[in-house]
Amino acid sequence: MKNLLSQFFADESGATAIEYGLIAAGIAVVIIAAVDLIGTNLTTTFNTVAGAVKGPAS
Repeated sequence: MKNLLSQFFADESGATAIEYGLIAAGIAVVIIAAVDLIGTNLTTTFNTVAGAVKGPAS
């Protein structure tokens, strides 16, 4: 029984999986923030171009 418990506490495969999960979650947050920022900037740019193409309001 003592040998079984020592093997259980020495096994680090679960900790490694959790670490990889946290890294993947962090990368996902960065990607989502970047896409949101780029989307906002693109919307502003397209609206500016559309306004310029329309010309001044009559």
